[in-house]
Amino acid sequence: MEIVTPGEVANRTGNKYLGVLVAAKFARFVNDFPRDRSIDLEKKLTTRALEELSEGNLTYRLVRRRRQET
Repeated sequence: MEIVTPGEVANRTGNKYLGVLVAAKFARFVNDFPRDRSIDLEKKLTTRALEELSEGNLTYRLVRRRRQET
């Protein structure tokens, strides 16, 4: 079993909290489209997402949310 540390994730994203958010979003994406054969489904989705992120295989961009006027 390979362990992904918060430091490894932070190296790719800037901080560990953003890394966890990106990995969770990717895991949700893979869960929505399970027929994608490019993803190894033998591991748990969150583990696989953290490994992909720490290896640098995921690209992401931050999108600012618009403020809603009340």
